[in-house]
Amino acid sequence: MKGAAMRATVLHKPGDVRFEERAEPKILAPTDAIIRLSATCVCGSDLWPYRGVQAVTEPTPMGHEYCGIVEEVGSAVASVKPGQFVIGSFFASDNTCPHCKAGYQTSCQHREPVSGAQAPRMRVPLADGTLVVTAEVPPDALVPSLLAVSDVFGTGWFAADAANVNPGSTVVVVGDGAVGLLAVLSAKQMGAERIIAMSRHETRQALAREFGATDIVSVRGDEGVARIKELTRGIGADSVLECVGTQESMLQAIGAARPGGFVSYVGVPHGVSLDGEKLFFSHVHLHGGPAPVRRFMPQLIDLVWSRKVNPGKVFDLTLPLEKVAEGYRAMDERRAIKALLRP
Repeated sequence: MKGAAMRATVLHKPGDVRFEERAEPKILAPTDAIIRLSATCVCGSDLWPYRGVQAVTEPTPMGHEYCGIVEEVGSAVASVKPGQFVIGSFFASDNTCPHCKAGYQTSCQHREPVSGAQAPRMRVPLADGTLVVTAEVPPDALVPSLLAVSDVFGTGWFAADAANVNPGSTVVVVGDGAVGLLAVLSAKQMGAERIIAMSRHETRQALAREFGATDIVSVRGDEGVARIKELTRGIGADSVLECVGTQESMLQAIGAARPGGFVSYVGVPHGVSLDGEKLFFSHVHLHGGPAPVRRFMPQLIDLVWSRKVNPGKVFDLTLPLEKVAEGYRAMDERRAIKALLRP
């Protein structure tokens, strides 16, 4: 019932995630849609405020990865209708402005952050531009992989795209979280010949290899760079995909690239600063930012729908939505790569 309460995920302070009563979402603008979630999840970026690295100044509804069934649309929505299964990006975009047309929907002139997805229902702004409709309601077995398209698979794909991965490339992936693992999968799909995954965790190493990694490097920092140079006969990698967002990971990524190589960065930066002179003499191309997932969604949905890829394998913990706090704890303690939540 409209106006009724539902229970949803709210972060009150670092380490304090609650599943508590909140008002049901409703149409606020004629371009909105309300969807009933088929699945959602905890994102690695959710751990920044959970750990206190990013300030939490008030109780904050959580979640920005989502897929589900449209329940209601605003009067101006034309391309989405109730009953359809949809997937959307973590930034709402009109998909028509100059930045969107250039493929950077996360810089849309009218963009809005999407939040509150760790709940049974949510409001999605700019529904026509943000949501992609599947050909039919998918079988339940496909839902985790379609959910991955909403963020982590799209972000991993952008990491590979921004780092100019091409057939025959030598690629390094820095980071073994869900984004890093799906960056490995993306690089493989783009034809990389050699994919070196940097990971110190056996279960993640195994999944990286399943996704296409040919080599594993378990050391970090300068030692990690030296190992990459050793593996590439002193040259460095053609493409390096930075999927963490720390000072160490960024410097490691730049150091592992060959002169003229490409470094992408899709991990939200925390405390990252670069030495301009060192960057100048490294001769690397840098490109990254909030992944314009909406650009890639139709292609990635097709890959999932045709069973050519199974990005949902990054979800190694499935919980009912009301157990969301356990999902945060498991990911924070690295007992899980990524927690899937089912309403």
